[in-house]
Amino acid sequence: MSGHSIKRLPVDTGVSGWEAISTRSVPVRMLDGNVSADWLIIGAGFAGLSAARRLSQLRPQDRIVVVDAHEIAKGPAGRNSGFMIDVPHSLSSGEYSVGGESATALEIEQNRFAIDFAAQAAAEYGMSAQTFDPSGKINAAATERGLKLNLKYARSLAGIGEKHELFDAAQMREITGSDYYHGGLYTPGAVMIQPAQYIRDLAAGLDSKISLYERSPIVELAKAGSGWVARSHKGQVSAPKVILAVNGHIEDFGHFQGRLLHVFTYASMTAGFSHDQFKRPVTGHDRWALLPADPMGATVRKITANGQARIVIRTRFTYDPSITVTSRRVAGVAAEQLQSLHARFPELQGTPMEFSWAGRLCLSRNSAPAFGEVEENLYAACCENGLGTVKSTLAGVMAAELATGTDSVFLQRFSQGSGPSKLPPSLLTRLGVNSVIRWQELRAGREG
Repeated sequence: MSGHSIKRLPVDTGVSGWEAISTRSVPVRMLDGNVSADWLIIGAGFAGLSAARRLSQLRPQDRIVVVDAHEIAKGPAGRNSGFMIDVPHSLSSGEYSVGGESATALEIEQNRFAIDFAAQAAAEYGMSAQTFDPSGKINAAATERGLKLNLKYARSLAGIGEKHELFDAAQMREITGSDYYHGGLYTPGAVMIQPAQYIRDLAAGLDSKISLYERSPIVELAKAGSGWVARSHKGQVSAPKVILAVNGHIEDFGHFQGRLLHVFTYASMTAGFSHDQFKRPVTGHDRWALLPADPMGATVRKITANGQARIVIRTRFTYDPSITVTSRRVAGVAAEQLQSLHARFPELQGTPMEFSWAGRLCLSRNSAPAFGEVEENLYAACCENGLGTVKSTLAGVMAAELATGTDSVFLQRFSQGSGPSKLPPSLLTRLGVNSVIRWQELRAGREG
């Protein structure tokens, strides 16, 4: 019996505000003892739970086990900004780009397939409008350069027949309550989710169809005949087929090594505040969602529930191949984010940041997912390339179809890529990635 020992386990720094304000309806269960299953899924984020849902549709009589190293929603799935985006959205190009006509059409088709899969789950499991909101999103511009980027993006969207609307400064002020923004580009197809609540509601909806074990990190995955045995600290799972939905940690399972970029981004959420404490609507509408016109700028969201509003700001990127960052780093970025908050909303000077956290991204040099049958009966649905809500949902569904031999046009197209390309030597990669990040952040300027 050969296998992989997993020596590096996930580390998530800071408390995600999304997770802190979410609720869960099913108790935490840990893996204890020996379990047999028809399917094992390692990782209970967007990819893992989407794979579980698709498997439950394709093989309703099979026993599906899902294990996660942490509690659901405490890892990267509960730490992102909650944008499910349908139109092209490239983080690595320095601007949101629309590529060739066929590639763009395929990307939009795949993104909308994933959003529709999530929408069906939201309807089936009774998710609230605060958890799953098909409201669209705005690319907000705070500089002349940002306005030019939005105009360029608008022209490219028009060229492929995609709906969009340009907002001027007055419209942005009416929506956000802030004078900070010069304009915006609205696209209607995005869905805004409360990411931690979505994950917890998805897990609850699947509760009767899967066995979910949390706080159960897999420390060894070994081949046993034609199947696999996954061992945790207090138990193990035996299954004929395994789906790895662990994003960048796929390297620690022995696959795609030297091909993945591990990047962190950072976010903070304010304490709740009431609109009634101000003489004017200083933060505008009850809910809105802004991406920066420059991808390296600040993502800003406002949410309101039970009369209490909160602002969430996401800024900064760092390259960390160790897949861990310090609390000191998070605190430092949080101080910068408080300044960004005050620049946009001076009236919130007395409103503190209640939660600050780091979130892991996995990117590949050629923006390809780490997907496919990597060993006999072992499948990967990893590397979301900065858009985990949509790309990981899609990868999870596709992995379930691949593993069950379910033929589909989407699977055929998704499987056509060559996978993540090899990175240069580690020192060159570190220098190159850090230089690009720093230059793009400086160029973003006031957009951050």
